[in-house]
Amino acid sequence: MRAPMSWLRELVEVPAGTTGDDVHAALVRVGLEEEALHGGDVTGPLVVGRVLSFDAEEHTNGKTVRWVQVDVGEAEPRGIVCGAANFLVDDLVVVSLPGAVLPGGFAISARKTYGHVSDGMIASERELGLGDDHDGILRLNAKGLDAQPGDDALALLGLDDVAIEVNVTPDRGYVLSIRGMARELALSTGWSFRDPADVTTGSGDGFRVSIADDAPIRGVVGCGRLVARVVRGIDATRATPRWMQQRLTLAGMRPISLAVDVTNYVMLELGQPIHGYDLDLLRGGITVRRATAGETLVTLDDVTRTLDAEDLLICDDEGPVGLAGVMGGARTEMSAATTDVLVESAWFHGISVARTARRHRLWSEASRRFERGVDPALQDAAAQRVVDLLVELAGGTVDELGASVGQVPTPPTIAFAPQDAARVTGAVYGDDEVRAALEAIGATVADATGGTWRVTPPTWRPDIAERVDLVEEAARVVGYDRIPSVLPSPPSGRGLTRPQRLRRNVSNALAASGLTEVLVAPFQAEADARRVGHEPVRLTNPLDERRPFLRTALVPGLVETAQRNVGRGLTDLALFEVGAVFRIEGEHGTDAVPAGAVRPDDDTLATLDALPTQPRHVGALLLGARLAKQPGQPREPYGVADAVDVARRVARTLGLDVVVRQAQRDWLHPGRTAEVLVGEHVVGVAGELLPSIATDADLPRQVAVVELDLDVLVGLARVSLDTATIGATPAATQDLSVVVDASVPAGDVLAAVREGAGALLEHVALVDDYRGADLSGAKSLTFALRFRDPERTLTAAQATEAKLAGLALATERTGAALRD
Repeated sequence: MRAPMSWLRELVEVPAGTTGDDVHAALVRVGLEEEALHGGDVTGPLVVGRVLSFDAEEHTNGKTVRWVQVDVGEAEPRGIVCGAANFLVDDLVVVSLPGAVLPGGFAISARKTYGHVSDGMIASERELGLGDDHDGILRLNAKGLDAQPGDDALALLGLDDVAIEVNVTPDRGYVLSIRGMARELALSTGWSFRDPADVTTGSGDGFRVSIADDAPIRGVVGCGRLVARVVRGIDATRATPRWMQQRLTLAGMRPISLAVDVTNYVMLELGQPIHGYDLDLLRGGITVRRATAGETLVTLDDVTRTLDAEDLLICDDEGPVGLAGVMGGARTEMSAATTDVLVESAWFHGISVARTARRHRLWSEASRRFERGVDPALQDAAAQRVVDLLVELAGGTVDELGASVGQVPTPPTIAFAPQDAARVTGAVYGDDEVRAALEAIGATVADATGGTWRVTPPTWRPDIAERVDLVEEAARVVGYDRIPSVLPSPPSGRGLTRPQRLRRNVSNALAASGLTEVLVAPFQAEADARRVGHEPVRLTNPLDERRPFLRTALVPGLVETAQRNVGRGLTDLALFEVGAVFRIEGEHGTDAVPAGAVRPDDDTLATLDALPTQPRHVGALLLGARLAKQPGQPREPYGVADAVDVARRVARTLGLDVVVRQAQRDWLHPGRTAEVLVGEHVVGVAGELLPSIATDADLPRQVAVVELDLDVLVGLARVSLDTATIGATPAATQDLSVVVDASVPAGDVLAAVREGAGALLEHVALVDDYRGADLSGAKSLTFALRFRDPERTLTAAQATEAKLAGLALATERTGAALRD
């Protein structure tokens, strides 16, 4: 929020000599955050001059300049070279004398140019920072400004004013006004404050206004109060007074036209958004209602908007004329032809306005204020202020036609013990000191029994709802410097929990293996969220409308990350992520949440507790070269074997053994997909991405991926990991080749051989998978077996016996036959 110093001085008795930095410091003391100072870019001698005469001179470069004699209130006129030709003799102009500095650090000095010594500069609006007009110099008499040569042009044009900008937090919406900022300045300094809303208000009657929002959406009633006043016979073609234009510009708003500028001026002054309608373009009365699905409205920015059933509208008898609290409609817009104006001043619920503004991506100065809370007792004063200015500046006449519907809500009364301030902050406060602080912010303090007070906050402070809010107010008004700085004694830490430690071990193991950890936002488009076959969770208020769903797996996010990196020339990638995914189990969410301080009933709370489950997964993506091409070594790309190896690495880190078996997934390559199991538990999947998906993402056709349920793996992890020992006795190695049906998974055969061979089998691995014409419909599998007895040296017969036992069980379970 920007507040011109001259405007603040109208409401607060600011001592002479107070600078913008002084005001910033005072506002910081009461909890506001300083941003910047605006204006004050013009310094030095800037005076009014009268053109006495000029001679036009043509030069060899083709340019025509004027050698001007200007009266600047001194004994002798000054000679100035000027390139503009839009002024006449006797015109009043602005003269920057030597020593002046214009915006951008442009210093003025006497200098020789075009054969003359130019003793200053005649300035344009653009050169003074007053606007974009650079067609010629600024003619004060053409602007209706009366002055004499030698008068201070800085004060005349308001160039000596400066705007103080502060950052306004969402709970302090009342500071989005000159009224609110002036109140805070007076609160900090003790300077006297004049409330601009403390005016005698008129009233109107006979204009039909109704609020038809009997069925609030999500517990939100959109409009609580609306005041309408009528002013007739305005001259909308009159120019906005320069002082008003200057204040609007310094406050960060662009002057538009007199009627619009008046409503904006009052909004900035009081914090109450105002809208003006061309009364002749309104049809009938005004109704505040919710939109019907598919209804449309052309807003003031000439955009046709399709409305949602939650949008609150201002309507006449023909249809919508405005998005309540956000932006008016083009059909009833005030223009240069407007003579009669309906002034609307309303209180709209912040949640309703915020949802509409976000839904249509239409943020305005009005919506910004309503979102943060507008004083519900301010509508009459704001309407009266607009009416008075339209009468004064536009020549209008007040009409008795108008309306006032709705009631000013009574703020809640809070039971407060004065000792609470000291108990919460640790500072020592007297009861009188606390009472004075609460009364200074506008609260009403009444004594009650038991040493407690009954405190009623002012209407402009909807953020004060509990005891602790009053403690905060007392602390900031009395001064934060009164709060002692005491370092708390932290409890001794217990370190990481076992699941945290194991998850960290997994991340460390993958990083140590050469994979790069990434952190991907959990928001996805619907197609990506559904790709892995789970029902996605939709967000009510997504940060990005293109990604309104929470992820159900990590792989789609890793694919998007790989796509971005490949596009930047990184063609060999090994990425992994450890993070939460979101799964729906049962019913989730509710539309029955009441607004404000109303506590939801038990059934609603139970529905709110039914959040999506959020298991932690670990995922990895591998593409490009596992081994780069080099002399004597061909390039080896990542493939499904590498994805399986990552799964085994994760399992080994947790002390687990995994087995893999062939599987099918719609988003993975058929024939290159494996389920990962620990015992009977399927803990994840590894394989290669479906080539069409990889191509759509501009990735190589061969992309290896793996995703495991880390929570399940951590739950199955061994309490203590076994340490491998090197056997002291010799090993006996043998091979086993069997023939099985081609449809039988090799993993099933390997599992049967391992189980049947018994305790002597130390290791078994598949070393060959042969499929040839001589094995129609079948395949030959060769396993390498290693046997060892820790107590004695095995004989060949003992190893063979164990091998044949494994073969027997494999034959029984899978139909495997020993290959000749």
